[in-house]
Amino acid sequence: MLFSQSWANLPYIIITVIIGFTLHEFAHAYVAYKFGDPTAEKQGRLTLNPIAHIDPLGALFIILVGFGWARPVPVNRYYFKHPRVAGVLVSLAGPLSNLVLAFIGFILFAVLYRTGITNGMPFDFFPFLQIFISMNLLLFAFNLIPLPPLDGYRIIEDLVTSRVRAKMAQYEVYGSILFIVLVVTGLSNSTIFPYIRFVQGVFIQFFQSILL
Repeated sequence: MLFSQSWANLPYIIITVIIGFTLHEFAHAYVAYKFGDPTAEKQGRLTLNPIAHIDPLGALFIILVGFGWARPVPVNRYYFKHPRVAGVLVSLAGPLSNLVLAFIGFILFAVLYRTGITNGMPFDFFPFLQIFISMNLLLFAFNLIPLPPLDGYRIIEDLVTSRVRAKMAQYEVYGSILFIVLVVTGLSNSTIFPYIRFVQGVFIQFFQSILL
C-alpha cells in the first residue's frame, strides 16, 4: 500500500485521493475555461463534484502501488488566443493545486501542533494531515515528470518549437511505453520514487522552516 501505510489509515488515504484528484482536474478545467476553452465546462468537468473526475481504477492504483490517475480533462487548444502560454498554465494548474493543498495541510498541522487544541479529542488529526501532505506532494511531483501522458510532458510540448513539438508527437507512444515499463517492472523504485521522495523532502523542509 502507498507509503507502507497500515490498513487503519485507509480512510485517510481515500479522502486524500478524492480531494487531491478532484482539485487537480478541476484546476485544469478552470484555467482552460478562463483562457476561453468551454470544452470541459460543456462536459460537466468544471465542478468540484468528485464523481465527475475520479477514475475508480486509477484511484485504486494510487492507493495500492503509489501511482494512479483521474479522468483526464478535455482541453481544446484552438480556443486559446495564445496557445503556448495558455497550454503551459493549464498543464501547471493541476500539479500546483496539489502543492497548494499540501501547503494548506501543513498550515493546519502547524496550527494544531502549536496550539495543542486537539489534545483530548477522540480523533487524531495528525496521521491524516501527514498522509494528506505527503500524497499531495506526491501528486505534485509525479505529474511534473516529463513523460507522456503526464502534465510535465505537456508543459515541455508547449515550451519547445513547433518543429520539436512535431518530433515529440512522433515518438510520444514510445515515451508512454517507457513510462509503463518503469512502473510495471519496478524500475520506478530506483527512478521515479527517489525523485518523488526528494521533492517531498524539499517541500516539507521548506514548510517546516516557515511554519514551525
